[in-house]
Amino acid sequence: MFAARSAFSTVGRRAFSVSAQQNSKVTVLGAAGGIGQPLSLLLKLNPRVTELALYDIRGGPGVAADISHVNTKSKVTGYNPVPEQLKAALEGAEIVLIPAGVPRKPGMTRDDLFKTNASIVRDLAKAAADYAPDAKLLIISNPVNSTVPITAEVFKSKGVYNPKRLFGVTTLDVVRASKFISEVKTTDPANEEVTVIGGHSGHTIVPLLSQSNHPSIDGATRDALVKRIQFGGDEVVQAKDGAGSATLSMAFAGSRMADSLLRAAQGETGVFEPAFVESPLYKDQDCEFFSSKIELGPEGVKAIHPVGKVNKYEKGLIATALKELAANIKKGQEFVKANP
Repeated sequence: MFAARSAFSTVGRRAFSVSAQQNSKVTVLGAAGGIGQPLSLLLKLNPRVTELALYDIRGGPGVAADISHVNTKSKVTGYNPVPEQLKAALEGAEIVLIPAGVPRKPGMTRDDLFKTNASIVRDLAKAAADYAPDAKLLIISNPVNSTVPITAEVFKSKGVYNPKRLFGVTTLDVVRASKFISEVKTTDPANEEVTVIGGHSGHTIVPLLSQSNHPSIDGATRDALVKRIQFGGDEVVQAKDGAGSATLSMAFAGSRMADSLLRAAQGETGVFEPAFVESPLYKDQDCEFFSSKIELGPEGVKAIHPVGKVNKYEKGLIATALKELAANIKKGQEFVKANP
């Protein structure tokens, strides 16, 4: 409960009270899943959310009934998997989060997930493009490096693509980085900020320790820390032994990203989050999408910040990431062309 409360500070609550007249409908597609349920609960606790729409192929109304008993003001509605209900869930949404899909199991890579989740995301993206074309879309379904390009291609095909409103949620990578570096240095993770760039899988995740509070971390300690940040998801998959993936921490990260977008939409300035978005930073290396530090505004992406100064070791990490990332992006784009 403390973690949930800490996500929404006293300052945030005061800011909300000033703009309480603003209605903010948030829709979760995949609300009954391992990520969707805790994500929906955290969104119910957010005072900036006035209406919560929960949709899934099974169990959406049940999750909604359960969460609706939480004593916060927002209205919660569950929707069944029929076209008119999906339309109703999406219409008027300010933010749409998509955690739908199958989770990773031991031995599975994010590419293994692609076979199932690519079709799921494509179909939900079609519905979002039809019924909520102006919403800010937060893609959580893995592999994010490919599902975000899939969503972009769907929106382009329908003539409603706005790159400022499409986000791959990579917040979990910076959440992990701040926690893991605090364990190495025995500090409070709340005071640690680590820039993480690239993508959202394995070697495409590049933590810039040289830009952290501890740029002197080097050698075996640095290598182990970087690997843990890159493959933190595997740590959870193995620990759960086939029972799921990083669902709870991902739910926390998704709710934090949604809250940041709501804060920016309600007039707060200086709101920053990492996100996998259409970016100019490495377009010349076939990476049309890239995760970096983003300043958020009322329209979504306000500014994409440059990577900044990096050391030789990090340059090597970036070079490795770009090759894999370019292939991931292309895979998503080609999927939509082959399976419109």
